[in-house]
This record gives sequence, C-alpha cells and structure tokens, in this order.
Amino acid sequence: MPDTTRIALCGKGGVGKTSVAAIMVKLLSGNGRRKVLAIDADPACGLAVALGVTALRTVDDIRKDLIDRLRQGMPQAAPQTLRQLDYEVFGALHEQDGFAMLAIGRPEDEGCFCKVNSLLKDIIVELAGSFDVVVIDGEAGVEQINRRVMKTVDHLVLVSDTSAKGIGVAGSIAHVAADNRAVDFTSMGLVLNRVKDLSEVDDIRTRTGLPIYGWIAEDDLIREFDFRGRSLTELPETSFALGVVADILGGMGLLGKAGE
Repeated sequence: MPDTTRIALCGKGGVGKTSVAAIMVKLLSGNGRRKVLAIDADPACGLAVALGVTALRTVDDIRKDLIDRLRQGMPQAAPQTLRQLDYEVFGALHEQDGFAMLAIGRPEDEGCFCKVNSLLKDIIVELAGSFDVVVIDGEAGVEQINRRVMKTVDHLVLVSDTSAKGIGVAGSIAHVAADNRAVDFTSMGLVLNRVKDLSEVDDIRTRTGLPIYGWIAEDDLIREFDFRGRSLTELPETSFALGVVADILGGMGLLGKAGE
C-alpha cells in the first residue's frame, strides 16, 4: 500500500479552487507513475466537469439508497446491508485518463443515521489509502471535509482571488483549521488566483500572515476552456496556470523540475 499524500483545497465559491484542483490531478497523473484519486467534495460537483467526467454515482446516492433500504427493511437485515457499503463505494469509483474519481454529492437529508455516515467516511479513508496522492476539492469550509471525507490531510491549500471577500473567507478557513482543529494538517498555505499586479501578492501576504504557495495571473486559456466546457486535462503545456501549479506541487515534493 502506498504512502498516501492527501491534498485538500478550500475557498470561496468562484475563486478558481476547482480549476487548481483539476490541474493538480492532470499534472500528478500525467506520467502514469502515480495512482491519483480525485475526490469531489463540493456539492456543486464542479471537479467532475473540469476533469471531463460524467454520469457519476455519488456517495450520497449510495447513502440515500441505503437509508431507504434500512427504513423499509427488517432490523435484522441491517448488519448485512451495512457490510455491502464498501462494495458500493468502490463501485462508484470512476477511472479515467490515469486517475480515479469519487464524487461525494449533495446531501439533502442528514437524518440521524450516524452509523451509516461513519461507515461511509471510514470506507473513503480506506479507499484513499490505496492511492499515492489524493486531491480533495472541498467546500468553502474545512468542516465538511472532516465530516464527510476525512479528518487528516497533509496539505491544506486555501484558494482565493484577490478580492476582500475571497481573502476574508480564506482567513476564516485558516482560523477554523488552525485554532479549532476542524481538520488535522501538516502544512497550510494560500494560492492566489486572477492576480493582476505583484503588489497584490505582497499586500495579501502581509495582511493574512499566511504562506503563499503560488499566484496565478488571469488566464484567458482557462476562461476559454470553462466557456466551452472543455476538460482542463487538455490544457497545453504553455498554460501559465499549469506552470504555477507544477511549482506548487514541486514545493510539496510531489513533482520534479520537469513535472515528473
């Protein structure tokens, strides 16, 4: 079993978090040397679109189906039904272009099936452990990653544009993660997107006190890909964002100078 590196990305909606996550998956899976798992933990399910993945059965689909069966079935059948969970989660894994993907989905009714929720989280952690790298595209806050995916990650990546609102959300996430221990992490830093002037980077570094993993200028190519609904796995090597994310992964010890 590989020694798994887990990367979780969080940030305000619309700041480019999912694009950064998709580019990470592209780079990490590009040479076929690593087993890469992409987990779409944002209810918006944007990572699947960014990676060109369609028709996914989500973990929440499995959860809802199971709860319906438990509600309708006989109590003595519950243990056997719960034991089938791992097979169903593994069955929801989608393999494509050198990586695998699991979508968490959008919960509509939390209910009080704590046993089911706990088992699903344990199964996801077990599944993730069979991969070399796990990239989690999370919601704005880290609490949902802890509650629905896993408690511990290696790298917590906060993604923001240069707006006051985006930086404010990133700062709040950092506070909750560091002070409230909403998720355990080894390193935490900020990736700035849509930067127009280097002075913005210096100013945000001073204001937040957060390490800045990298910054990405406005990338017209990514804008065009988004507009046309093209998968970001098709980005050419000339993409500025691709180079920045490669450097970020290099700083984590996951890529060499040539992106290997």
